[in-house]
Amino acid sequence: MSKMTKAVAAAVMAMGASAAQAGITIPAGDWTVDIGGNVNTYYTNTSWDGDLESNVPGAPTSENANQISTGLLPSALGIGAKTRQNDLDIAVQFTFFVGANSTNGGSGVFGENGAGGNSINIRQAFATFGDKSWGSIKFGRDLGIFGSDAILSDMTLLGVGIGAGGTGSSTLGRIGAGYLYADWVGQISYASPNWNGFSFNVGLRSPWGNSANEELGYEGKVSYEWGGDVSGKVWAGGVHQKVRTAQVTTVTGTPTTPVTTITPDVEDNAHAWEIGGKVNVGGFGLVGYYYDGKGIGQNAIAGATELTGLIYGNGDRDVDGGYVQGTYTIPGVGTKIGLSWGESNVEKRRALGDTGDFTAESWMLGVYHPLTKSLNLVAEYIDTDIENNGGNSTQDGDVRTVALGAILFF
Repeated sequence: MSKMTKAVAAAVMAMGASAAQAGITIPAGDWTVDIGGNVNTYYTNTSWDGDLESNVPGAPTSENANQISTGLLPSALGIGAKTRQNDLDIAVQFTFFVGANSTNGGSGVFGENGAGGNSINIRQAFATFGDKSWGSIKFGRDLGIFGSDAILSDMTLLGVGIGAGGTGSSTLGRIGAGYLYADWVGQISYASPNWNGFSFNVGLRSPWGNSANEELGYEGKVSYEWGGDVSGKVWAGGVHQKVRTAQVTTVTGTPTTPVTTITPDVEDNAHAWEIGGKVNVGGFGLVGYYYDGKGIGQNAIAGATELTGLIYGNGDRDVDGGYVQGTYTIPGVGTKIGLSWGESNVEKRRALGDTGDFTAESWMLGVYHPLTKSLNLVAEYIDTDIENNGGNSTQDGDVRTVALGAILFF
């Protein structure tokens, strides 16, 4: 099974829904090639009220949008290969992601949502080497370490979550309303062996932010996982990066008497920490997660939805948030029913005249039914309350989405 399929399948199985147990495996000499992925598509109806009605980029009307779109997990095709050489397990992975309604680059006779609006995003391109006795090293582009358990434990990984109604190749799940985005980044990282359930990951990551950022980011987490009738996992992690805003030169006045103003470089630290856990007993599952940080995350309306992602350089503003999720799997039927609440907060920008802290609070109800071991039917309802959004914190309102669709793993 490919690395991407393993990660997604692990999250899917943790939620009680089904996924393909293996991709397409092809022997090739000393190598084994794995091909796997998913296709998902949803009908979404999204409505806005309050100040958000007239501030919705990409929406066909100011109050309501109907779309056929991809969910939180874009449709993907992953190609991986693995072998054992000189007492080392060696593997490589490339995964191509695409959205059903992407308008990136769309133009011309086909229109933005037609053939001219399609786009391919290569989010995974990495290799690993190691041994179960001492761990493994990864180099390349893959999901970040900080925040990865939060998104992989989110039930909307199989669905839509917040973010419907706009453009792009995917929605947001609980990104910006419960956790920061782990993102897909260039990295060199180390994963320890599993010592009776205990393990840790540490890594260097490409610096996030503008081109003035010269130093790498650092991230890591420790976790403990156990099985049995009452199974579960607990984890704690952190991320840190120095952020530098480049020098800006502004010329005002007249051509004969120009006035030059130089804003010097500003260096700051962006950092965050997280703690989370999940427990499964019988058909019940519970997830709890919390994060806190400074200088990381940004509030904005992005494609008609709220965003508090893993973006560095919001000054020294405090951020925090988290989510709680409860699920139940109906015995014999396999249908998973889930309810979750989450919130993300960003401290107001006093120097820019913000009137209050940005907050995105969301309730989500989801039903995930395994029609076959590979095909899942999905229904979700999402209600999100947004406060103090946009420039100078001038927008308050609600976003409500109904999503119906399916996701197929292979």
